Amino acid sequence: MTNSHLEVRNLSKRFGDFIALGDISLDVAEGEFVCFLGPSGCGKTTLLRAIAGLEPQSSGTIRQKGRDVSALPPAKRDFGIVFQSYALFPNLTVTDNVGYGLVSRRRKRAEIVRRVDELLALVGLPDSGPKYPAQLSGGQQQRVALARALATSPGLLLLDEPLSALDARVRLRLRHEIKALQRRLGVTTIMVTHDQEEALTMADRIVVMNAGAIEQVGTPQEIYRRPATAFVADFVGSMNFLSGKLAAADRVRVNGHEFSCPLQDGLAPGTAVRLCIRPEDVRVRDLPSDVVNRVTVEVAELDFVGAFCRATLRIANAADVAVTADFSSNLIRDLGIEPGRQLDVALPPDRLRVFAA
Repeated sequence: MTNSHLEVRNLSKRFGDFIALGDISLDVAEGEFVCFLGPSGCGKTTLLRAIAGLEPQSSGTIRQKGRDVSALPPAKRDFGIVFQSYALFPNLTVTDNVGYGLVSRRRKRAEIVRRVDELLALVGLPDSGPKYPAQLSGGQQQRVALARALATSPGLLLLDEPLSALDARVRLRLRHEIKALQRRLGVTTIMVTHDQEEALTMADRIVVMNAGAIEQVGTPQEIYRRPATAFVADFVGSMNFLSGKLAAADRVRVNGHEFSCPLQDGLAPGTAVRLCIRPEDVRVRDLPSDVVNRVTVEVAELDFVGAFCRATLRIANAADVAVTADFSSNLIRDLGIEPGRQLDVALPPDRLRVFAA
């Protein structure tokens, strides 16, 4: 990668016989916002801690701006870190918490005061300097932790699930604030999260991890629209999985129904596969007579989810095959969709993904 800030090569981490990370290689560009996304225990926090030097790797190398930091202690690496738990000093004021790293580096007092004031204004807490952490809300404490991490102007900002301890409304607001701040400062940022919505809305690129390995790296649009593996398809967003067999290189047979799909290289006809489609990609309105992958379904259930309704559709002549579809309230009203009603839907070939079973 050109203009790379961080290069991780063949990184592994073992705890006894347990492999927490297996041969991880990754580049992060200068000024990029990258999210490590995955379920609990997938290795994302271990990878972040290895980059910080808090959890030394068993093998492999880490280079930051061309400098090999693989064996350096955390204090010798160029990063700021924000934890889920805030980790503020309860006996220090907000001003002293934010300036702690600058005091440790023996900066001049006037410089420290100026920098702390600048950072507190940056995170929206200009008048909170004299307060103690216990006098602040969770969202405010996390802003202080962020200001402290940025105080020394690090080249790399590491965020370890910084929003997961906050309530939904505060989390949403801080999500936008952190991303706007990162763009303004241009600081290279890596954030660990298990929240797919957080990753999709904040990241320039997402690293999806599972069982100590990287499943896919891509932009949020690539991860969502073109998942590389069945795990990514299942973990990110909602996905329908239909079990079938490859009838030809571009056709899948599911319980007597054949569906056109993207051309499959490397899978032989007869291979057991899983045909995937997102609920919002099921088409029902304005279907031309020659539309591809048309199928008659019965509406088995209709669940109101606020902005839309999620319908469970059972395919005619294949009652055990069900597809969920997301329909807008307007569509439900216009077409008179209700449980028990039969209708025709289409599964657009360009929205289908096929994975070996």
